[in-house]
Amino acid sequence: MKKNVAIIMGGYSSEYKISLKSGNVVYDYLDKEKFKAYRIHILKDKWVYVDETETEYPINRSDFSIEIKNRKLNFDCVFNAIHGTPGEDGLMQAYFELIGLPQTSCDYYQAALTFNKRDFLSTLKPYGIKSAESYFLNLGDTIDTDAIVKKVGLPCFVKANKAGSSFGISKVYKKENLGMAIDKAFKEDNEIIIEAFLEGTEVSVGVITYKGETKVLPITEIVTENDFFDYEAKYEGKSVEITPARISKEQEKNVSKIAKQAYEVLKMKGYSRSEFIFIGNEPYMLEMNTTPGLTTESILPQQAKEAGITLSQLFGSAIDEALREK
Repeated sequence: MKKNVAIIMGGYSSEYKISLKSGNVVYDYLDKEKFKAYRIHILKDKWVYVDETETEYPINRSDFSIEIKNRKLNFDCVFNAIHGTPGEDGLMQAYFELIGLPQTSCDYYQAALTFNKRDFLSTLKPYGIKSAESYFLNLGDTIDTDAIVKKVGLPCFVKANKAGSSFGISKVYKKENLGMAIDKAFKEDNEIIIEAFLEGTEVSVGVITYKGETKVLPITEIVTENDFFDYEAKYEGKSVEITPARISKEQEKNVSKIAKQAYEVLKMKGYSRSEFIFIGNEPYMLEMNTTPGLTTESILPQQAKEAGITLSQLFGSAIDEALREK
């Protein structure tokens, strides 16, 4: 009997349009013989099931069910394709745990931790996982540009602490431009992380649970036309993503080991995509995404393809894993 799968997409952040694209790809590629898929839009003003005719049916939030033609439909599993809040920061994960509905991404604590760049990187430091020198700011703090430059140097990156897709990020070369970059980051979040610039090869490493085992996917090298891997580079063709990456065997071994270590130390499940920059042969962790882009052009699907995993297999395995855990 087919399993009813709710594909949640959209979200409350600047990434909602990207999430809708990811969710629709999952909908298109899910195995129709095994799953009956439903597109669920989770938006600030509504939670609705959207059918093929674009008719909307409201979600009953008490048990995440829908009613179609006076018949109640419950779901067997939720496929999480929301980038940003509330799908990547733990809110939806906690909700589904409370109502006892299996879902494909990591648990709520891991989602909240990895979504918070400052806490995430701080948690991994005791395990020897390196990251750039950083400076933290909260909205309302006194901004001491001299102290910032003394700590992280120039150029540096100013980032919203809890945001994705490079929203709210700036690369700053001059001290007098820090204020503008900080204001931009605060538009996305009330917390900021300012990081030292690391010059080296940037790579993205997918680690997933696949058929019950932790699997490191082929590594992707990021080569951008822009000053860094910003929104344009990610989504508007201003970068080249090379899979497998043009790195040495030692670099590949080192970054694969650390990516897998981070995944297992944090007791992750589902998908993850971690970003690193090499300084020599040493990988420095930038961040981890727990609901990475899932369009056909996105990095994780590229890596899966290189590993011989089709999108149907990639998406189906995540659902199988969530149902098995239940």
